[in-house]
Amino acid sequence: MSAITTHILDTSRGRPAAGVRVTLEVRGYEAWEMLGQGTTDADGRLRDLLPAGFDLREGAYRLTFHTADYFVAQGGESFYPEVVIIFVVSDAAAHYHVPLLVSPFGYSTYRGS
Repeated sequence: MSAITTHILDTSRGRPAAGVRVTLEVRGYEAWEMLGQGTTDADGRLRDLLPAGFDLREGAYRLTFHTADYFVAQGGESFYPEVVIIFVVSDAAAHYHVPLLVSPFGYSTYRGS
């Protein structure tokens, strides 16, 4: 089943990052088009970014994680106000899981399963 999902781990606290706003866009012919948005759950996961009935297609997609809001809510600061990850869907039938490991002053990502 095709899908785009994500989860966020706060490596500075050693736990999932709950309450992070995330947006998903697809590259259109002339601009990025909003597909979905949501907030990570208590486990730092967001499983339903694609709109109901959306057929995943090949192309470039962009996830934006609003990290400053999250770190300010934790009583801290963030050097990166947003983390933007652009990735390519090459198989429209596949599941694309894009995790984010984040701290106030750094981040890392990878293609998950």
